[in-house]
Amino acid sequence: MALSAQAAPSDFVHQSVLAKEVLAGLAPKSNGYYLDVTVGGGGHSRLILETDPTIRLLALDQDPNALDAARQNLGEFGDRVTFWQGNFAEFSPLDQRFDGVLADLGVSSPQLDRPERGFSFRHQGALDMRMDPTQELTAADLVNRGAERELADIFYNYGEERLSRRIARCIVERRPFQTTTALADAIASSVPSKYRHGRIHPATRVFQALRIAVNRELEVLEQLIEVGPSWLVPRGKLAIISFHSLEDRRVKHGMRDHEQLNVLTKKPIIASDEEVRRNPRARSAKLRLAERI
Repeated sequence: MALSAQAAPSDFVHQSVLAKEVLAGLAPKSNGYYLDVTVGGGGHSRLILETDPTIRLLALDQDPNALDAARQNLGEFGDRVTFWQGNFAEFSPLDQRFDGVLADLGVSSPQLDRPERGFSFRHQGALDMRMDPTQELTAADLVNRGAERELADIFYNYGEERLSRRIARCIVERRPFQTTTALADAIASSVPSKYRHGRIHPATRVFQALRIAVNRELEVLEQLIEVGPSWLVPRGKLAIISFHSLEDRRVKHGMRDHEQLNVLTKKPIIASDEEVRRNPRARSAKLRLAERI
C-alpha cells in the first residue's frame, strides 16, 4: 500500500485478495456506509462502491502515496468517497457508524516490489520498512541501535524465528547495516548450511519481525479488534484479512472473545487454487468475518 515519494500514484498496482469473498461477507446494501481502514490502491473499496450507486465509503491509509493512488482509482465515485490519512489506531468516527468495516493487513505488492521501501531483500534498498514514511522509527534504527536481547526477542516473538539469539548476536557484532541485502547476507551467513538452504530464505522471518516492530502492527491490530465493533451499526460486519499466524491468531481470538461480536467464520476463508495461480501472494491470506450483535 505504498510507493516512494517520487513514484506516481498510477504506478501503484495492487491486486486485492479474496475480493469475491469479501463482497459476499460484507454483503453491501443500498444506502450503506462502509469503512476501509487499509484502502491501499482502492481495489476492495471499488468493488464495494460498484455494488450499488447509493453506497458511501470512508477510505483510510497511513501511506500518503497509497491514498493518492486510491483517490485516483476511486475518483469517478465523487463525493461518495471520503479519504483520511493516518493509522486506523488513531482513527475516531465520532458519532458516525458503519454497515461494514474492512481491514486488509500486511504488505502490498508495491511495497514489496519497490527497493527503496526496504520491505524486501530481493533487491538492494535502504533499511526502512515504514508504512507511514513520516514516522521517525525505521528498521535501520532498530537493527543498529537495539540491544542484542531486544533484537532476539523481536525476531522470536514477531518472526517466530527459532535461531533468534544466534542471528541477533551476529547482527550486533557486524553492524551498522544500511541496506536490506547486507542485512540479509549477514543473517544467511550466521545460520547453519542446512538452515540456509531451506524452503525459505533465512532472513524472511527476521524481515517480517522487523516490519511488525517498526509499524507496531500487532498492537494496532489488537486496538482495531477492540474498538472496531463499536464503529458498526447493529448487524454491521467486520472483515479482516490477515497474512500470517500471528495476525490470524489475534483476529480469531479477538473476534471470539469480544462481547459485541458474533463470529461468522468458524474457520478462516482462504483463496481458491485459481486465485493463488493468478496471484501467488494470496496463498497466505485468511479472511475472518464477524457481525455486531
